[in-house]
Amino acid sequence: MPQIIVLPHEELCPAGAVIEAKPDVSICDNLLQNAIEIEHACEKSCACTTCHVVLREGFGSLAPAEEKEEDLLDKAWGLEATSRLSCQARVAQGDLTIEIPKYTINYEREGGGKK
Repeated sequence: MPQIIVLPHEELCPAGAVIEAKPDVSICDNLLQNAIEIEHACEKSCACTTCHVVLREGFGSLAPAEEKEEDLLDKAWGLEATSRLSCQARVAQGDLTIEIPKYTINYEREGGGKK
């Protein structure tokens, strides 16, 4: 079974973590099932960037992002070449090392989601 190594995050996972990941389940759901409460303001519907993660290892093992995810990622704080929305990226067979960015942009909470 693949592992997800979560690098330390001051609030969500201060000591970091190593979890056994379920293949074909999103990174977000794997984290939540292991008590790492990553934000997911849109309830995992690919409508925000609050579950943004940066893959430090294992990026190539994931299926490519779809266009909707790519468009949203452009709005994420701290975007890097190996960024993904954890609600959309499904674990494959390879191990992953992820970093949860220090900040997220929650347009709904900050009033930016109003039309």
